[in-house]
Order: sequence, then C-alpha cells, then structure tokens
Amino acid sequence: MPQGSITSIITYLSENGFDIHLIDKNIVRLLGTPQSGLIDMGSLLNGTTIAKGDFLYALTSAKAAQRDITLIPGETLYFFIQETAKKLGLNEEKLWRAYRKYAPYEEGVILPNTYKVSDTIDEDNLMEYLITKSLQTHKDLANQLLGHYNQQEWFYYVSMASIVQKEAANIQEMPIIAAVIYNRLRLGMPLQMDGSLNYGQYSHTRVTPERIRNDDSPYNTYRNKGVPPLPVGSTSIAAIKAVLQPANVDYLYFVRTKNGTHSFSKTYKEHKENFNK
Repeated sequence: MPQGSITSIITYLSENGFDIHLIDKNIVRLLGTPQSGLIDMGSLLNGTTIAKGDFLYALTSAKAAQRDITLIPGETLYFFIQETAKKLGLNEEKLWRAYRKYAPYEEGVILPNTYKVSDTIDEDNLMEYLITKSLQTHKDLANQLLGHYNQQEWFYYVSMASIVQKEAANIQEMPIIAAVIYNRLRLGMPLQMDGSLNYGQYSHTRVTPERIRNDDSPYNTYRNKGVPPLPVGSTSIAAIKAVLQPANVDYLYFVRTKNGTHSFSKTYKEHKENFNK
C-alpha cells in the first residue's frame, strides 16, 4: 500500500482492480488510518473472497512484520543480492532468476534506497516489488526531467550516471564529472575512467594497470570508446540529474587528491602537473 491520504489510497485501490469506491472512504475513516507498506491478508483471504468491511478493516489493522533492506548508491547487484539473501534468508540463485524475469537490464534498474519488505516475502515477489517500484520512479523522473520516457534513451543516461556515481567524491562533483564525460565523448576520446571497471563482482576491487590491459568486457573504458552499454552499478537520482544537467566547464581530466576530492584540468599538461602534486 502506498502512503497518502484516505482519498488517494481509495483511488489507488480502485485503479488497481479492487471493488472499492470513493464513497468507501467514509467507512475507512471510521475504522482508522490505512497503513502503508506490505499488508498481510493471507489469514483473511485463504483463497476466497471476504466482505468489503473486513477488507477495509484489514487496511487499518493487519500489517505484516517488515525488515529493511538497503541498496547504497554505487553498489552492484552482485553484492546487493548476496547481502539481501543473507539478511532475509533467501536463495541467491532464485533471486537472480527473479531479477532476470522482471528487469529489462542486467544492472542499474533497482534504485538505491531503503526498502521495507515483509519478513515472509519470497524471492519472486521481492524482485517484482523492487523492480516495479524502481521502474515507475525511473519513468516519473524521465517525464519530469526530459518531458518523456524512452526506456533505451533513459538507461543510456543511467549508464553514464553510474560512472559519475563511481567517480565523484561527493554530490557537488557530480555535474563536473558528467561534463568531463560529455567533453571527452564530443572529442572522440575514450573515457578512461577506473570506476567503469568496478562492475559486478569487482565493485570493491582496486583497478590496476593489469586489469586495464586484460579486462575485455564492454565496461573497460580504456579499451572501448563511448559509454558502456549497461550501468556499472546502482545510480542515485543525484547522479542521474548531474548527467542531465552537467556543469558548464571544458575540463577533460581529473585526478584524486590526498583529501579524496579531485583536481580538474583542461589540458594533459595541467593534468600531469596535478598528478605530480
């Protein structure tokens, strides 16, 4: 159940196939406040139908025990599924199968967030919930920021934003990193960004010169020009907005400083000087 007023919840139920109408809000108001989140009605339904009054009462009283699962920005599905399986006592392989069943892309579909889920949820229902909720948010964001939603176009931006997510030291740097990506693409330069190699199982692995030479995946932006065909990890809304609203700068290079932020430069000569510093 979504959060919201009694009227919005009644409207939500009506639009999703329940025989509930706005006149029923008066009954709900007498019974209490509708709950949000996952509501367990298994003991009431038992495969049959129940009276509308019992159903409306359950909206205000019968709530399933819930647990929090968190996907942090930049983390990959590889580790998220491992941690989720451990926390909820679920099967990793079933989670992967369920993900592939509902998700249009191998990575970057589930948005970083803390999700409340039922203690008794299974692998299929969990992934259906996370993916459906995230895809709706993707669509809403696209309509808000672009004025339309085209899935292929949108996830191109998400792929770009996933690199920004990996590279930026903070939210303030994100539009600048995005500008560097656009500037390099415009000049036909490879992106040459280590963060793109922190995909999947390599999310927490230091990128070495050997990895750069030997990794033949499409995520290797040293060997392949352009943006990787898929996101390299989960991407925050802030990173997506940075890609759609990049800084107005002509930087082409950046290097991490001792305090963890980056020094940006327009020329390779400046970049080498920053590197030596």
